[in-house]
Amino acid sequence: MSCWGAGGGGAGEAFCGKWKQLSRLQRSIILFLFAFLTVCGVISYTSVGEPWKSLTSKSSDEHGTEPDAPGLRLANPAVLPAPQKADANAGDYPELSPQKKPKLPHGRRNPSNFQIKPPWGDVRLQTRHDTRKAVEDPAQADKQEKTEKSVISWRGAVIEPDQSSEPPSSRVKEPEKPSSVEGESQKEPVPINERQMAVIEAFRHAWKGYKDFAWGHDELKPLSKSYSEWFGLGLTLIDALDTMWILGLREEFEEARKWVANDLAFDKNVDVNLFESTIRILGGLLSTYHLSGDSLFLEKAKDIGNRLMPAFKTPSKIPYSDVNIGRGTAHPPRWTSDSTVAEVTSIQLEFRELSRLTGDEKYQKAVDEVMKHVHTLSGKNDGLVPMFINTNSGQFTHLGVYTLGARADSYYEYLLKQWIQGGKTENELLEDYMKAIEGVKKHLLQRSQPKKLTFVGELAHGHFSAKMDHLVCFLPGTLALGAHNGLTADHMKLAEALIETCYQMYAQVETGLSPEIVHFNLHAQKGHKDVEIKPADRHNLLRPETVESLFYMYRFTGDKKYQDWGWEILQNFNKYTRVPTGGYTSINNVQNPSNPEPRDKMESFFLGETLKYMFLLFSDDIDLINLDKYVFNTEAHPLPIWVPA
Repeated sequence: MSCWGAGGGGAGEAFCGKWKQLSRLQRSIILFLFAFLTVCGVISYTSVGEPWKSLTSKSSDEHGTEPDAPGLRLANPAVLPAPQKADANAGDYPELSPQKKPKLPHGRRNPSNFQIKPPWGDVRLQTRHDTRKAVEDPAQADKQEKTEKSVISWRGAVIEPDQSSEPPSSRVKEPEKPSSVEGESQKEPVPINERQMAVIEAFRHAWKGYKDFAWGHDELKPLSKSYSEWFGLGLTLIDALDTMWILGLREEFEEARKWVANDLAFDKNVDVNLFESTIRILGGLLSTYHLSGDSLFLEKAKDIGNRLMPAFKTPSKIPYSDVNIGRGTAHPPRWTSDSTVAEVTSIQLEFRELSRLTGDEKYQKAVDEVMKHVHTLSGKNDGLVPMFINTNSGQFTHLGVYTLGARADSYYEYLLKQWIQGGKTENELLEDYMKAIEGVKKHLLQRSQPKKLTFVGELAHGHFSAKMDHLVCFLPGTLALGAHNGLTADHMKLAEALIETCYQMYAQVETGLSPEIVHFNLHAQKGHKDVEIKPADRHNLLRPETVESLFYMYRFTGDKKYQDWGWEILQNFNKYTRVPTGGYTSINNVQNPSNPEPRDKMESFFLGETLKYMFLLFSDDIDLINLDKYVFNTEAHPLPIWVPA
């Protein structure tokens, strides 16, 4: 075999050329070194030619950390290996419906310990299931479980704390850096399949409209080929940064990165909403920093984080809703001194992470005080919270109204996710979450007719309303995430029932797209569906919540029906909301397939959340944003679960 079987296409040919140029003595020395390293176990290989590939070309993971375009210099290696290029040959991809991955356990799992392994080792010959076993020692796990102290949580659920994480009080002693991919098990990326390719095509089409008609502005108006401004901070571009990285769109990412470096400035005399700026801008910058390792994004995150801090200067420490990031002033809305509960309790993941990265505890201290205060408040109903809280008194207002929809939804989501982010040590958060889910079961759950769909309604002064926002469809994914992290198994059963309902909110509608709000029939009536839609509620804003929950359900169960449901939704987005010249648009009427009445607006979360969750839903690679290492903020920006530095 010529050149010792050095295969690998261009890399092998390059090596052969170099090999022939060496003297006999040089060849002998190289062969001796190779034999010595092989015997010592330093070099591992599965075929004759692969040791030479590791010496003459970059590993798969190294390719994933390098940008395609020159000029993008990453401060640290990427945390996550990049997916394959979007323009790879379609023939390289598997069938449309990927092979079902092994079912994952719902019990507690510590994040996998980082291990350095020889490149192209025997991990590449294992299935994903075997790879998981290779990095987890069952005997060691059993030993840890015996020594760890169990936490008895709400209604007797036994939760095992994750002892690999630092306690909150010691997290902010020194600045944190993103983890290096070199420490993780190296393996070949899972090939992108055809459904993922369709998501990439949809993203590129949406991005084309934004780039052509709204570059650097907040949101695209695809029909009028213009843009709208909310804060004047390039919301769509920042929201989409980590989506581009995850999809492997390096050229688009580099263009956006240059805009962030040269044009994104926060010293503007502009009022911004604290919540929206935190989840979209701060969250997007922090996530992109972790995935790319580029310190530019951390510097920008620190800048906007500091400019948002005046919101917390209130008599009660409950933050104002609005901040002028140029003047350093904050205020409530003009018509009230209230903030919404969801807004003040759904900024914690981002500010806590900013403290961990910078070593400055002020960010985490501010948002933790909010959670501790809300924990002690009266006015809750079996863990359910009202929708408003006064920034002067610090008390709930508009008592007696309880919903998991707008103004309250992400409060419940962030109770669980903060507990996960902090290593499952902050038990007040867990207690509040478990109580709230019991409150949902007791007061808000009903079943519709005729299909007996389980849904989450609303309660107003003791009166039940069979109204459910599409926003509530975050709940199945959150419940599944909790079950995956060791909470009671009936949370997963409820998640399975609710995701069926959220799917039916699409399937029972003429366009196959869900309206913003539905009402469920509680009594069987001939010719009536479970879902009824009022004229004021029949718009669709390209929202992500159902696709988000489909992603969690598929990741934790491996049931391909969740992928199929997501595929139907993507096809209907393409059919009824896609604008030929670029971009996608919200629509006013999901019940009229012949004229869905386009609204001429593409929300930033369509790129930041909806298409990202679509791409992840269609993937069989559990390490593509591993849910034992990352937790998503409410704008779908993944942040790391805290582990020792």
